[in-house]
Amino acid sequence: MTAVDFGLKGRHALVTGGARGIGRATVLALAAQGVAVTACYVNESEQVESLRRELAATGARGTLVRCDITDHEQAARLSAETHERYGAIDVVVNNAGVISHLPLTDLAPDEWHRILDTNLSGMYHVIRGALPYLADTASIVNISSAVAHHGMPGASHYVASKAGVMGLTRALAKELGPRGVRVNCIASGLVETDQMKAVSAEGRAAYEQRISLRRLGDPADIADAVLFLASDSARYVAGATLDVDGGI
Repeated sequence: MTAVDFGLKGRHALVTGGARGIGRATVLALAAQGVAVTACYVNESEQVESLRRELAATGARGTLVRCDITDHEQAARLSAETHERYGAIDVVVNNAGVISHLPLTDLAPDEWHRILDTNLSGMYHVIRGALPYLADTASIVNISSAVAHHGMPGASHYVASKAGVMGLTRALAKELGPRGVRVNCIASGLVETDQMKAVSAEGRAAYEQRISLRRLGDPADIADAVLFLASDSARYVAGATLDVDGGI
């Protein structure tokens, strides 16, 4: 986790998918900067409880809320309760996402919609719900994936959702920019998350050989990029997709 002070102390952030992986690292990085963080998750788990304990131990202002972002009413209520708890929302980090690997011939409509509903429509629900409560200089950071640039066989639904995130980011940057709200995107590379646990040693080695830095990313690598985009250091960055992928 970075030791750099990004000048975020006293601000308020909403993070989706905050219990594990990139979301968890982002919650902790923001809290370490003195940000009051509301993080949502969809299922109760030990990761949720351990994050709750960790935040309490640090003395950071943080609240974990159960919310299914595919439900627009729940997403709207999440933002309203977040605003009531900590005031105007300065930072929104749309991190929640799901993935599966299926060739198109085996990709049933229900699975297509499950991925799109979370990764893209869920992002729409969260941003739309947060709009009335955003600070005048708020920053929205959407987490996409490098596969949106490069493609990936057996994951057309996932790639389509992440490419949609990039398009949504560019459109909303133009729409919300006049009111001072910046919207940007991070195209994350291969990161050490739960999804990588199922990958064999041979598979990991093959992935690492494709990366210029010859290693998988750490969730903190993405979280640090979020801090930059959320801060005034990125005050003239809008509609951008920042590749944080180790040089794929």
